[in-house]
Amino acid sequence: MSLVCGIPLLECVYCLACARWAWKRCLHTGEQDSERWGYARREEFEPVPRLCRLILSVYEDDIRNPKWAPLGGYGINPEWILKKVTYEQTSGRSPPYVIYLDHENCDIVLAIRGLNMAMESDYAMLWDNKLGQKMFDGGFVHNGLLKSAAWLIDNEGDTIKELIEEYPNYTLTFTGHSLGSGIAAMLALIVVNNRDLLGEIPRNQIRCFTFAPARCMSLNLAVRYADIVNSVVLQVWFNFSFTCIIFGFKL
Repeated sequence: MSLVCGIPLLECVYCLACARWAWKRCLHTGEQDSERWGYARREEFEPVPRLCRLILSVYEDDIRNPKWAPLGGYGINPEWILKKVTYEQTSGRSPPYVIYLDHENCDIVLAIRGLNMAMESDYAMLWDNKLGQKMFDGGFVHNGLLKSAAWLIDNEGDTIKELIEEYPNYTLTFTGHSLGSGIAAMLALIVVNNRDLLGEIPRNQIRCFTFAPARCMSLNLAVRYADIVNSVVLQVWFNFSFTCIIFGFKL
């Protein structure tokens, strides 16, 4: 038809459709995704700022002499950091993390840092996945992140179990940023489904807060564990969209 009319109509339609998609994509923000959502209650949002600061502290080499502390400091007690693990100690199986015993808020926290763009092991973890490769509890999860979470359970399970037994009324919180958020979410799913690993901790004492989270589980799992896994997203940024495209998830 394009040749008969002398005008490339089909090509024009394609170009207009692509231009419309690009225009909407560039103007779309995270605020539009959540504009009809209800507001979080004060007690629901209360852990977010302090957990965010705790995650940021993982990036420091020496928490007692911080180089990048936010205004007002990290708000943590260095004496309550029970363990701080580096890339050298994980051998690339997990990003650096800390185990923090927060007596002030009665919380046992495992906080994991985000993607290090200079570490090949982080990229290897991200790429260790194929669409539909790994099933978990009736849904699909990211293979590389699940393997990292399983490694953390193997290495830190006894430590966390001892803390739970010593402080049975404390909550257990997994938290992370970016790459670390996906691992934290996988940790929460593993522990909820295998609570005997950590001494039969009640489900309502297990929490997960993910910051700028990677998409690491299928929608049915996200809905099923919505009471456990809380995602904190500020708008829509490049790395989030790029990650979705890499792993075949629709935006």
